[in-house]
Amino acid sequence: MRLTQQTSYSIRILLYCAANPDSNSRIKDIAATYSISELHLFKIMHVLVESGFVETIRGRNGGIRLARPANAISIGEVVRATESNFYLTDCFDTANRDCPLVDSCGVNRILAEALRAFFAVLDSYTIADVAKDRGQLRGLLDLDPMHSMVTASFAPQPS
Repeated sequence: MRLTQQTSYSIRILLYCAANPDSNSRIKDIAATYSISELHLFKIMHVLVESGFVETIRGRNGGIRLARPANAISIGEVVRATESNFYLTDCFDTANRDCPLVDSCGVNRILAEALRAFFAVLDSYTIADVAKDRGQLRGLLDLDPMHSMVTASFAPQPS
């Protein structure tokens, strides 16, 4: 199974907001940081807002921020909200089954157990767990003004 780009970008947005808890985050900045189209992020934002992961703030200093504490948003929740299905095989799609062994095959049971285990692991981690080293994360996301000034002061000067 492969998770979609939407899920990957959703987690990245949530990590950005978790690393920036004292300020509203702007889509423009998130898009620039991850080199992702703003338009694409706005589409993803709709899912994140509808799912209750982020809230939007209007006005001059507006932007987005986590709607709940980072330790209250599990990775499993995000994956469930952003993926369209979890059909490991066509057997999982009850509307389009065409295998005559579907009711007696042991593979379905094994795959269903594997999927439950997959989500049990994802549910055991939160955005806060992934953003644990907030200081390093802030530096990598260029959210730390001191990091930017230090990086700029050590940058090679044109000759």
